[in-house]
Amino acid sequence: MAVPPLIETLADLVRINSVNSAYEGGRGEREIATWIGRYFARLGIETWEQEVLPGRPNLIARLPGRDPARRIILEAHMDTASVGGMTIPPFEPRIEEGKLYGRGACDTKGGLAAMMHAIATLAAEKITPPCEVWLAAAADEEHAFAGVTRLAQGLRADAAVVAEPTELRAVIATKGCLRWRIVMHGRAAHSSKPQLGISAINHMARLVLAFEEAGKGLADRVHPLLGSATCNIGLIQGGEQVNFVPGRCIIDIDRRLLPGEKPLEIWAGYQALIDRLQRDHPDLKATMETPTMADEALETPANSAPARAAAAVLSAMALDARPAGVPYGSDASKLSRQGIPSIVFGPGSIDRAHAAVEYVELTQVALAADFYHRFILQFGS
Repeated sequence: MAVPPLIETLADLVRINSVNSAYEGGRGEREIATWIGRYFARLGIETWEQEVLPGRPNLIARLPGRDPARRIILEAHMDTASVGGMTIPPFEPRIEEGKLYGRGACDTKGGLAAMMHAIATLAAEKITPPCEVWLAAAADEEHAFAGVTRLAQGLRADAAVVAEPTELRAVIATKGCLRWRIVMHGRAAHSSKPQLGISAINHMARLVLAFEEAGKGLADRVHPLLGSATCNIGLIQGGEQVNFVPGRCIIDIDRRLLPGEKPLEIWAGYQALIDRLQRDHPDLKATMETPTMADEALETPANSAPARAAAAVLSAMALDARPAGVPYGSDASKLSRQGIPSIVFGPGSIDRAHAAVEYVELTQVALAADFYHRFILQFGS
């Protein structure tokens, strides 16, 4: 059976190792950006690159609109998570039972391929959309959001649709993320005379329990689409060897934020928690390091122009048009902070992203391409 061009494009994207360079075996985005640029060049569609990091660009394709003063951004990231722990060949796309398997198939090359074909179809149909359209294939979403940060610099647009696996729901709210590290300082000593030392692990245990107690209060505030904020201590390291009193212990924290929560204010609140603990335990000494990620939540009004256009398109496609929220973050929050009303929409389930067996449903990829095509024509018309 012949493979549709859209699915061929998705398979070609999956074959390219675009694992983020921050992860083992990652080649970055150079090869996939070149491939996408050639795809649009064959169609006579204008493209250019934005250098983000050395050898790691954003790739932007532009489709002119009837009103050049108005612009829609379709954005999808090119990089993927690492392939560690995968139990299928990551770069050998396989189609089976209506699904395409491989790293990035779901997160988020399925959405990227669908956006590319929505643009290509409009060009082939010689349709000039109401607004100018940019497709921005962004670098570095999986590590530090450097690609969308570069894209947003001075960017002006009237709407943005960001591809992530939302199972074809129009997402108007996403949680933010605050990540940082705490170092507990003890005093090393021989384990035969532990009274001469101060155990950094023991003190860190007190801090972890204090975090757990404070976390109970997060359930008191519930967002209608996102639920409550969360806090997770995901990594702990401590000690040198079993016959030492540990002089150092480290934890890494992931705090998911609700709309309205300011990352640095939340971070300062945890410093206050440490200060209280230190008053009860004078020899407890902890250092809060500067956050490695401080990303606010996204909340786009349901009555905003892109949310209303998305709902109209989904209703016309007989899909669920109710606005949704998701607990993960994306590039959309950065575009929103630039003043661009943004929604998140794409094929696949977030449960398949970064998974040992990653796949995307091909029917959803096709429906996503149809959605993006219709959205471009609906918005501003």
